[in-house]
Amino acid sequence: MISISPTYLMYYVPLIISISLVFGATRHEDTQTILKHAFYTARWITGFMAIIFVILLLINWMV
Repeated sequence: MISISPTYLMYYVPLIISISLVFGATRHEDTQTILKHAFYTARWITGFMAIIFVILLLINWMV
């Protein structure tokens, strides 16, 4: 099912944290607001990637 090693998926956590924090910091200056925005951004990106994964998984099962 997964053609790469599962250890590569561990890169996801620091990558999503850094992307979300930088994205939040470019929009706000207050630390509390940055963290709140980073959490929502990380949740949105994770949800988007999960939806794409499910779509690709379904396409793989149909073929």
